[in-house]
Amino acid sequence: MKGLPPILSLVLVAIAGVAAAGAANPARDAILAAFAAAAKQADPAFTGFSADRGHAFWTVAHAGGKPDTPSCTSCHTVDPTAVGQTRAGKQIAPMAVSKTPDRFTDSAKVEKWFGRNCSTVLGRDCTAAEKGDVITYLAGK
Repeated sequence: MKGLPPILSLVLVAIAGVAAAGAANPARDAILAAFAAAAKQADPAFTGFSADRGHAFWTVAHAGGKPDTPSCTSCHTVDPTAVGQTRAGKQIAPMAVSKTPDRFTDSAKVEKWFGRNCSTVLGRDCTAAEKGDVITYLAGK
């Protein structure tokens, strides 16, 4: 990507990675591009999202959040293609894009749910890199 501004090259790499996962969607790609730009601004060493990091983030027990929701899997299950359940018993559609194709295509919903869930699980906001990694992981599932 010689000759392109570094941020544009980074955005194109992020979009190509999602497209390669078979989950290309213009709205999702735009959301990922915005997260890539924010991640690069926060950390100039940022080089792109990782499904492996997203998977690790999804499954690990985090400290700092509510004790009954230490990980994403507390409500969403270890298998992102499965139906999850809130603590109140309400069903959550699968997080995997293969099962819920419109997942991560509405930026307002993406921000709303990351805001709520990151606060509950982590006790803080997720970073742009964390959000992009998780979306990249789930877009490939």
